[in-house]
Amino acid sequence: MASSTATGSPTMPTALALRHLAFEDLGLIDPWLRARGWDICTLDLGVDETARVDLARVDLLVVLGGPIGAEDDALYPWLADELRLVRERLASGRPILGICLGAQLMARALGAAVRPMGVKEIGYAPLTLMPAAKDTPIARIGRQSVLHWHGDQFALPAGMPSLAATPTCPHQAYMAGPHAMAWQFHLEVDAARLEQWLIGHAGELAQAGIAPQTLREQARTQREGLALTLDGVMSDWFARLGLDR
Repeated sequence: MASSTATGSPTMPTALALRHLAFEDLGLIDPWLRARGWDICTLDLGVDETARVDLARVDLLVVLGGPIGAEDDALYPWLADELRLVRERLASGRPILGICLGAQLMARALGAAVRPMGVKEIGYAPLTLMPAAKDTPIARIGRQSVLHWHGDQFALPAGMPSLAATPTCPHQAYMAGPHAMAWQFHLEVDAARLEQWLIGHAGELAQAGIAPQTLREQARTQREGLALTLDGVMSDWFARLGLDR
């Protein structure tokens, strides 16, 4: 959808997506929200004016993924403004979801470092859920494989346990209170649109020695399970926040 600044609606709850790359969008979350009567706005970082965003009129903030580093302020000065929005939202106690880079920016806003892992984690694989995930929406993921696509990892913010892990990355999810959920992985990617990712990240895949066909085959296998899992996690979270309708 075209970018727009969040203005809210008198009759519909509003979700605002902070987007860093056109094809790394809300994916499956978009139709999930629309089916429940939500209005969706998208702000393209580095292009749209963050100063015009009124977070008080946003019912859900989603900070999406992207191929830059969460601490690359010197290269991308607008990151400072995005980080300000994330800090403001976290402090407000109102719903925020961070995905991949978004989870890393949330961690940074909470005082934790984000550093390269020294290896890329790309492909579909299951998570190991930690004991702390038991009473959180993350528990709904179970053994479902999710899409991993990152080379950086966040340290855990103080007092927040890891909710999920992989052999490559021990910190895959956390919650900064009931209102703030962070995923290092991707539940939102629509397998039917994965080709956009394969084209857009062709150089990264070649550098990592990963064949696009491998990801296509994994996506076909996991497509139905991922849609059901996204619904389970989001429905659980919304029910806890009183956002289900």
